[in-house]
Amino acid sequence: QVQLVESGGGSVQAGGALRLSCAASGSPFTVAGVGWHREAPGKQRELVAVITRTGNARYSDSVKGRFTISRDNAKNTVYLQMNSLQPEDTAVYYCNHQNFWGKGTQVTVSS
Repeated sequence: QVQLVESGGGSVQAGGALRLSCAASGSPFTVAGVGWHREAPGKQRELVAVITRTGNARYSDSVKGRFTISRDNAKNTVYLQMNSLQPEDTAVYYCNHQNFWGKGTQVTVSS
């Protein structure tokens, strides 16, 4: 059974940074890609960043240049480094792997 746990969320001021973590059990991330998604109040859940099975990264236009997704295979953990955060980045961030979801971690950015 795949279990995903997100952590690292919090409250920061605009321009600040956070690093989110997605720790997995039951499936190594090398089996398939991992995606970070976010859901803001009243909005659809959207894909933010993906790291493929082979380690290649892709980003949505809204975060490109500000966010970096990476993977630590030894720890079976995927990270999302978020720099230059903006209020519109405020959302619950979720990790997805093999169609399994974590419970999310809240990110709040104040202006």
